[in-house]
Amino acid sequence: MARYKSRTQSGLTRRDFLKHSAAATAAAFGMPYIVPSSVFGANAPSNRVVMGCIGLGGMGTNDMRAFLEQDDVQIVAVCDPEKGSREYGHWYRNGWKGNYLGRVPAQKIVEHHYSEEKPSKTFKGCSAHVDFREVLARDDIDAVTIVTPDHWHAVMSIMAAKAGKDIYCEKPMTLTIPEGRAVVEAVRRHGVVFQTGSHERSRQKTRFACELVRNGRIGKLKRIFTPVGPNNRVGPASDWKPMPIPEGFDYDMWLGPAKWEPYHKSRCLYMFRFILDYSGGQTTNLGAHSIDMAQWGNGTDDTGPVEVEDLGGEFPRDGLFTTPTKIHFRARYADGVELICKTDVKGWVGVRFEGTEGWVQTGRRFETYPKSLQQSVIRPNEIRLYKSNNHHRNFIDCIKTRKDPVARVEVGHRSASICHLGNIAMMLKRKLQWDPVKERFVNDEQANRMLDRPRRSPWTI
Repeated sequence: MARYKSRTQSGLTRRDFLKHSAAATAAAFGMPYIVPSSVFGANAPSNRVVMGCIGLGGMGTNDMRAFLEQDDVQIVAVCDPEKGSREYGHWYRNGWKGNYLGRVPAQKIVEHHYSEEKPSKTFKGCSAHVDFREVLARDDIDAVTIVTPDHWHAVMSIMAAKAGKDIYCEKPMTLTIPEGRAVVEAVRRHGVVFQTGSHERSRQKTRFACELVRNGRIGKLKRIFTPVGPNNRVGPASDWKPMPIPEGFDYDMWLGPAKWEPYHKSRCLYMFRFILDYSGGQTTNLGAHSIDMAQWGNGTDDTGPVEVEDLGGEFPRDGLFTTPTKIHFRARYADGVELICKTDVKGWVGVRFEGTEGWVQTGRRFETYPKSLQQSVIRPNEIRLYKSNNHHRNFIDCIKTRKDPVARVEVGHRSASICHLGNIAMMLKRKLQWDPVKERFVNDEQANRMLDRPRRSPWTI
């Protein structure tokens, strides 16, 4: 299969090479130069984006299925250290927790999907891997999805950018703020397309709510509330014991850049998000969505707050889980706008913008005050935000145009940064001053030491 961006040594794209070759052959044999649309149409093999999918848990399988639905995408490789397990415990498209997830189930999904297009009803063109480096080394792959635990995002993204692969990376973009900056620099240095999985930006109601705020429909913006759902798992108590590593699971590869720890099933797969070595808890999981919408409506995609303060966050006192059990912090921007992030027992992801003349909220429900704002029309000469109605489709379109997608790399970095700042403030239990240009705390070396994490060799950034 031809790679979408592949070129011959003469500089011609592979599609152009085939087209010229067809013309030459037709002339040599006295045949009319007619190329069937089925060969050189919009979804011909030479026009398809060839993808590999890294990380096939609940969200990874969900994203993979979404790309399978794109007629001009061909998935040729899947990768996960887990052969197949029920322990992912996460909803995914066309299924619920309890289904097997991992590289072998994903491979079967892909091959079944493409077999439906074959007269023989069989297809064996998708490879399955444990080591993601095998996927990045393939010259025929244009783009990859990275849907792994957060502690892997930066290393994989940087290596993918160096390999010239376009990247769809789930949120939060990275585990730490310095990692995020390193990913931004790698993406821009190597000229690859990067879409963060902040899919709320590809919803019409989110875009409309943010346009209302950006165009002054609620007056001067004063406060932003970003609710975050509570933890949905309880971890083992402090007397937990190591467990045997299951057959078919490469635990060392799963740990990757994280420090070595004895295996326990509640450490891995879906449960990783409740351990600080691998994630920031619901602050970075659900908060990455809510805070990303806040950033968009506030017009601060390329900057961040100047102050962050704990308002009563709580962490476990013992046991395997270490991420916040209660989230509550405030961030303040240079213009005085406040962002308040707090655990909401209703478990919804969303944002509420409050101004001097009204408010608007969106997420799982859309409401405004006054109610008439819902019929407001954004005029052509006003601020119009990036329009995307399908997050995965937007990524594929941008691969072809080489334009930035709706959740470009800087967006993912800045939104994740606020989540990390909130966690650090809640851990230190004090107000911290932040420099969004230098991306350092002001006169607080203890806080600055918490910005990054050590990484196991050879997984460096």
